This record gives sequence, C-alpha cells and structure tokens, in this order.
Amino acid sequence: MTASLPALASDLVVLAARLTRAVRREVDHPAGARVLSLLDEHGPSGVTALAIADRCSQPTMTATLRTLRDQGLVDRQPHPHDGRAHVVALTASGRAELARIRRANTALVMARLATTHHTAEEVATAVAVLRDVLDLHPQEDTTP
Repeated sequence: MTASLPALASDLVVLAARLTRAVRREVDHPAGARVLSLLDEHGPSGVTALAIADRCSQPTMTATLRTLRDQGLVDRQPHPHDGRAHVVALTASGRAELARIRRANTALVMARLATTHHTAEEVATAVAVLRDVLDLHPQEDTTP
C-alpha cells in the first residue's frame, strides 16, 4: 500500500533534515559554511542581506563574516552602486573551501548510496522532487 501524499511530504521534511544532520556530523563543516554557500548562490552581498538570507541577526552575521575574513575565505569589496557601502564576496580560498565541503558531502552520500539498491534514475527523481519543493533551479542549488 502506498503512503498518502501528506505522510510522504512529512517524511520528506524529516528525512531531508536527518540527512543534513548526518552529513554535518560526519563531514568537517567549518563555522560559516552556510554563509560561503549563500555567497556562492547570491554573489557579493551586504551584511544585512546575508543576515536575512541566513535568518540570523545582523550582529551574528557580522561576527561570522569577521571569522571568515580572518580565515581568508571572504573579503570586503566596494559596493558596485553605492560608494559609501561595502559588500562581502568569496575569495579564491573561500571557493576552494566550499568545493572541498561539497566534495566531502558527495563522497559521504555516495558511500551511503553504495550500500543501497537505488539507481541513478531513482536518485535523480529524489533530487528533482527536492528541487521542485524548494523551487530551485540547478544553477541555484548551493547546499554545502
């Protein structure tokens, strides 16, 4: 018997959250990895815009960005349209760190998939469902 769509929708949320937590437990995600992903998705952004996107306070985002800047992962740049303001952008090191995180995430999920019977087509369907639910396009999917 097939589960109802509401039950499957609930399972989708629960299992996606569990997968995210499992990956974060097993893969080294530095503080601020989400911000690196947001900058990759949205491009250079101001502190307020990043805080809104990450659903955190502006002081919390400022502290996170300070840490990332100290690590050489982001840098401040002049705002392209407002000479009084600045934006934050990924550095080459930030892009490399984000790529490392994504490779590690991929390796972990691939190892787990290898122990299942699921085909590439089934995984593609699962990805398509998540993308549709999140209303993302392939070039905008920036989960670390």
